[in-house]
Amino acid sequence: MNDSGFYSIDRLVEFGLGMAVAQQMVQTMNQAMQQVYVPGSIQSMPAPQQQPCYVAINGEPVGPLSERDLVRLIADKKVTKETLAWMPGMPQWRPIEQLPSILRVIALTPPPIPQSNV
Repeated sequence: MNDSGFYSIDRLVEFGLGMAVAQQMVQTMNQAMQQVYVPGSIQSMPAPQQQPCYVAINGEPVGPLSERDLVRLIADKKVTKETLAWMPGMPQWRPIEQLPSILRVIALTPPPIPQSNV
């Protein structure tokens, strides 16, 4: 066997080392790409961290409320889109209909099931 041919031990070792380096580069790039959000991709975005919110019920501040607490108050009809709310960083209380992050919870809360007359 010729020592300078493709199947020589030196060439096979070079080829193997080159493949190992290439695999490491691919793994590094895949890890980097998994952390990048590409609009329109199938990859899902991490869920946004929800800020605690406060609402005014009967003139009194209630909170901090989680999304689950807010859904319960909406179902009990204690909170509507006209209810005043405040979140950290806001200079003043505003109606929920002006706060998309909270208004979304109201829009996604199912209405009560109608009572049947059967």
